[in-house]
Amino acid sequence: MAATDDFIVFIEELLAGLGPVTTKRMFGGAGVFADGVMFGLIADDTLYLKADAATQPVFKAEGLSPFVYPGKSRPIAMSYWRIPNRLYDSPEELCAWARDALVVARRVDAKRLMSTRPSGLKR
Repeated sequence: MAATDDFIVFIEELLAGLGPVTTKRMFGGAGVFADGVMFGLIADDTLYLKADAATQPVFKAEGLSPFVYPGKSRPIAMSYWRIPNRLYDSPEELCAWARDALVVARRVDAKRLMSTRPSGLKR
């Protein structure tokens, strides 16, 4: 799941049109963040973007697949999908895809926060 420093810098430059984007090394790869929310994953010098039931059909229509890693008993597919190769040559289109991924990531984070709220709190 390695990600080279050069590739990480390349992705940061491509996503400059999105606004402040940061990366953080994780497990040999890197997470891609905006406003503290992870919306992308870099593994094996490939960018994957966060997707959900609403956006996965776009990735599937392009013949793309999710990031999969070997679990203890079976492969585990994550909700990050490989981007089309053409996006590496089109920062504007990549930023549009990344904006959609950021919306998905924020929605997932909001649901997670709501589900961890203690149930006995009164307002």
